[in-house]
Amino acid sequence: MLVILKTNSMKNYSTLLIALMILLSLPLVAQESEQKDDTPVYRTFKSTYLINSRTIETLPARKMEFQIGHRFGDINGGWETLYGIENAADILIGIDYGITDRLMAGLYRTKGGGPLRALMHGTMKYKILAQTEGQEKNMPLTLSVAGIATMSSQKKSGIPNTLTEFDKFAHRMSYGLQIIAARKFGDRFALQIAPSWVHRNLVPFGDQNDLFSISYGARIQMTRTLGLILDGTIPFDDYRSANNGFYPAMGIGLEIDTGGHVFQVNFTNATGITETDFIPYTQKNWLDGEFRFGFKISRWFNL
Repeated sequence: MLVILKTNSMKNYSTLLIALMILLSLPLVAQESEQKDDTPVYRTFKSTYLINSRTIETLPARKMEFQIGHRFGDINGGWETLYGIENAADILIGIDYGITDRLMAGLYRTKGGGPLRALMHGTMKYKILAQTEGQEKNMPLTLSVAGIATMSSQKKSGIPNTLTEFDKFAHRMSYGLQIIAARKFGDRFALQIAPSWVHRNLVPFGDQNDLFSISYGARIQMTRTLGLILDGTIPFDDYRSANNGFYPAMGIGLEIDTGGHVFQVNFTNATGITETDFIPYTQKNWLDGEFRFGFKISRWFNL
């Protein structure tokens, strides 16, 4: 049963985050370096992920990226749960591999932050266009397409007319597709936008199998190794409103590039980590203290 919480509309959330990105980026965009030659822009983002959103980045050929992610419980749990640290909303472990410089594939396992648990994810991402710098034939942005297939290996609940009844194997499956466009402005600011589609083979009564949304995110280089990251995802679905207990997934955090590792710490109201989980099932409200601390660590290996 959905619980109706007091909150503002989704538009208020998205407007606030967009305004924050614009205000933070104005002094940095002005510092965009002069274009010198037609060369690919290097590392628009430091990682293949922001907080909730995937970035346009792909791994170089024969590089493997090992990732560990953790999302804790609600901050408003207070001292009794050490402000959520003692609870685990979701956990991720997985690898990505660069098949070519433009094509990568990944395999992940997550605990699951929504009604479906024990999730296995297969992912692929292909970089269609790469931003270049130059005075003539420059490409103004980078464009990637990403897909995900998710299967729940959760045990059958045996309860009729529930998501976990799993009357058919297909009911365990969900899928997602994103088109991600991004631009790097100089050395200190990157912005991206990603229309997305998520399909779930089985949904609760009154919900829809197909869900469209748009994600946006940014990275601001603050020092040589430290960056500010933020993102948000807004579903285009009347069912996913505050009146039904749903909220846009939004996050803000810091990203540290140590040279060998990329380490992220963040706060977000999303419980699930992957898009087939957090886009349909985010039911936490920032204004009620229902956001959580999380982190992600990634490491590249040569194969």
